[in-house]
Amino acid sequence: HSEHTTRSEPDRYSILGGRWTCDVAVVGAGIVGLATARELILRHPSLNFILLEKEKELAAHQSGHNSGVIHSGIYYTPGSLKARLCVRGATLAYEYCEKKGLPYKRCGKLIVAVEQEEIPRLKALYERGMQNNVRDLSIIDGKEIREREPYCRGIMALDSPYTGIVDWRMVALRYGEDFEEAGGKVVTESEVDDISMVKESSAGSTEGMKYPIAVKDKKGNEIWCRYVLTCGGLYSDRLSQISGCSREPRIVPFRGDYLVLKPEKHYLVKGNIYPVPDPRFPFLGVHFTPRMDGSVWLGPNAVLAFKREGYKVYDFNARDFADALSFRGLQKLVMRNITYGIGEMYRGVFIGAQVKILQKYIPELSLSDVLRGPAGVRAQALDRDGNLVDDFVFDGGVGDVGSRVLHVRNAPSPAATSSLAIAEMVADEVESRFSL
Repeated sequence: HSEHTTRSEPDRYSILGGRWTCDVAVVGAGIVGLATARELILRHPSLNFILLEKEKELAAHQSGHNSGVIHSGIYYTPGSLKARLCVRGATLAYEYCEKKGLPYKRCGKLIVAVEQEEIPRLKALYERGMQNNVRDLSIIDGKEIREREPYCRGIMALDSPYTGIVDWRMVALRYGEDFEEAGGKVVTESEVDDISMVKESSAGSTEGMKYPIAVKDKKGNEIWCRYVLTCGGLYSDRLSQISGCSREPRIVPFRGDYLVLKPEKHYLVKGNIYPVPDPRFPFLGVHFTPRMDGSVWLGPNAVLAFKREGYKVYDFNARDFADALSFRGLQKLVMRNITYGIGEMYRGVFIGAQVKILQKYIPELSLSDVLRGPAGVRAQALDRDGNLVDDFVFDGGVGDVGSRVLHVRNAPSPAATSSLAIAEMVADEVESRFSL
């Protein structure tokens, strides 16, 4: 990114001793961190912002490993933050892509009922979507399903033409370009491992007074700043811990494995095809999702990942594993959903079991039509009672450090769709806590 960084005069950030100073350090350059850093610098062009990312690339984890759907906001409890952010976020996302010339497709989505008993739930979803002001929703019958999706069978479906697809990683990188063009500085390969007060002795009265917080990374770089915002995704709980804030809610990583359709079978699927969600299980169920590059993904299942950024079936990290298993909340979630969990692991290993479920929607699909595809890891926040935390969790604290740090502990899913709306909310929160 060297050509970007020269745009902002480098001396704006450096002080003696090769340390950087800034008004606000943002930790974590996933889609939420990037969108929020962008929003903040657009609101406060005279302040200095530095965005720190532990990987070489931006948007490397959840932001680059997801289904690529622009959700319309049907599922969420009317009036909840999740619902409002998703509906507003989708509108903002389409506007943003238009304005920046980023490719997207408004290919629509059908939520398909294949059993009679799913119909009441489908109708309830329609009511929900209407209360959430989702655009252009309608209920269609089996004949209309076939008009939209010739190979899909179902008895009734909820049709959401406003749902679309986009490459979220490309969107996130564009947020990053906006941030840099506005004068922000992005530092990659900087894994933060300490957030504390600048020590009196090294402070040199004025700098230390003005920039009281020191953010250090594993390479020994230090950034002195007035305030810190963390958007750590899969590591949000650990970032909170190192600044002396709470460990709860804990992040438990779930891996979602996708299958992909062989190219000669892409004709089977036109838009997104989703099942009617089953309220007994914590995840949405497997679905068909066309991608911007023309491929079609099927999935994902949801299995406990044994590593926070483990995208392969056998990835394992002892600390992440021990962390997850020793957490009461996870033990409770597992006990409540044990049969579902074992089924998910079984489906992850035996593709045939997953194909069987998909065949309920597209009977022509056969085992030989699919290949193992990519995987994503989802940072699922859990409280100690084993409940999946759904809404925003902001965390700061008391004391010298705590009062200058704001952690985004959980950003409501679907966070990519909602990213520009989430950024407005996080920026409001930053402004109210820190009187910028």
